[in-house]
Amino acid sequence: MSTLIIGLSLGMLLFLLASGLTLIFGMLGVINFAHGALYMLGAYIAFDIGRHTGSFVAGLIGATVLVAVAGALIERLALRPLYNRPHFYQLILTFGVILVISELVKIVWGLGYQESTMPEALAGTVELFGSTIPVYRLFVIGFGALVSGGLFLLIEKSTFGMLVRAASSDGEMVRLLGLPVSSVRMAVFALGSGLAGLAGAIAAPLFPIELGMATNTIIDCFIVVILGGLGNIRGAVAASLLIGLVRAIGYSYMPSWVDILTFALLIATLLTRPQGLFFRATRSA
Repeated sequence: MSTLIIGLSLGMLLFLLASGLTLIFGMLGVINFAHGALYMLGAYIAFDIGRHTGSFVAGLIGATVLVAVAGALIERLALRPLYNRPHFYQLILTFGVILVISELVKIVWGLGYQESTMPEALAGTVELFGSTIPVYRLFVIGFGALVSGGLFLLIEKSTFGMLVRAASSDGEMVRLLGLPVSSVRMAVFALGSGLAGLAGAIAAPLFPIELGMATNTIIDCFIVVILGGLGNIRGAVAASLLIGLVRAIGYSYMPSWVDILTFALLIATLLTRPQGLFFRATRSA
């Protein structure tokens, strides 16, 4: 049971991080290598706000909002002029953003790692089917499920989601209809960045907060995007849980094979279903 809970919590944490990337990558076509750096920035901001206010919730909200604002500024000032240029310009730019954020973190918080305090209400353990389960792991699972439901409703059922899907499918047509495509793109990038900040704040009590967070997770995020299908929230949830369970089981029974199993899953998907395991064919006019 503990392996299952750890796998689900890892999967939900990965979903919180990768859902922002799948929105940005799938709906804007932007390959954002800086997504991991925004996740790291969210963890540091949550740590700092929590340290000064003593409130885990304040850190959660502050990290989400501030990283979303940073994402909006990156899109407006740096990415927008590059949309009509080849994709390698975006790769170079987002790599530069990683360096800028890393240097800012070094200046503000230093080179050493930081430790965020576990919120008191979530610090205990519970007995479940004979296993001792940390309450915070259950919180991560429940919170991730709540966010996934909210994102699904936002993208699939709301007017904003319809506008986002239309703009990603044919931006020029939407622009000719008089709708603000540029504002929609900035909102999607800010939403995806805010989700990265939120994931960093959730991960802060579980892992050491350090500069390596920017690069350690980005590969898993891109694996989720590929397995789940571009812009597919339900696919991102399923792919995140699949990778989380593979990693939890691997760590328990064959730790030296964890990365091999994960990359084997990725290669098998690319060979058999390159559009993603959970890709849905859409009707074309």
